[in-house]
Amino acid sequence: MAITAAMVKELRDTTGAGMMDAKKALTETDGNMEAAIDWLRTKGLAKAAKKADRVAAEGLVGVAVSTGRGVAIEINSETDFVAKNDDFQALVRDVAKVALETGESVEVVKAAALNGKTVDEVIGEAIARIGENMTFRRLHVLEGDTIVSYVHNAAAPEMGKIGVLVALKGDAAKAAEVGKQIAMHIAATAPMALDESSLDQDVVARELKVQTEKALEENATAAKPKPEQVIHNNIIPGRMKKFLEEVTLLNQKFVINPDITVAQAATEAGVEITGFARLAVGEGVEKKEEDFAAEVAKMAGV
Repeated sequence: MAITAAMVKELRDTTGAGMMDAKKALTETDGNMEAAIDWLRTKGLAKAAKKADRVAAEGLVGVAVSTGRGVAIEINSETDFVAKNDDFQALVRDVAKVALETGESVEVVKAAALNGKTVDEVIGEAIARIGENMTFRRLHVLEGDTIVSYVHNAAAPEMGKIGVLVALKGDAAKAAEVGKQIAMHIAATAPMALDESSLDQDVVARELKVQTEKALEENATAAKPKPEQVIHNNIIPGRMKKFLEEVTLLNQKFVINPDITVAQAATEAGVEITGFARLAVGEGVEKKEEDFAAEVAKMAGV
């Protein structure tokens, strides 16, 4: 497979690897981006493998909460200009309210009533009125004793670039107080799962493969190689423990007090975290890059 400059740039942006290392990784893996990320990590040349860090679409995440229930939705637009538009923000707010009442899926919410029409029809009218394509792409419903929401980079109340919901059990006042701090933590750290048991086992298997190959390769070139038993019984399990501490919410170091974990912070507050949701605008969506002048011309219909 031909390795293009765009592929090399994407891999560099994703991993922080050098240009030649990125090109070699793509060549070694026949252009497979995920395999190339793992190849770089095995060689110790990649800092991270979080594709979701590449924000590749505009729009807003809206949140809405009622007693025991919360919802976060994402509606995408083509440009950030529209995300700042009062009309678009009103649409996000209205759809979030409908989703809070009726939503278990995007399809269900699209078919629900809003101002005498379906949500899908209302979005279609907004597209025609504003003159830019929009997509109601995702929603997440969270239920629990107490639901706390937080919006990062807010464009208006209850909507912004990142929306977080946290479900907690325990005293409602304490849950609301520590829940807001935990929601801010989630916005900053983007955990993959609540705990190890809820983490995708394919993710765990992939990480184990990377860490095993990396440890064996490092040991093979070390001045004083360790016995393989040490590698398999100590080093690899230690690295996997660190990985799980980094990607599971309850095991992460609490950003407000790094001396304790998030689980410990909840325990000290007398509450229990039962679930969370985090939506960031543009996760997983590829977007054709345009320069600022081209974007302005597009908005002006030039």
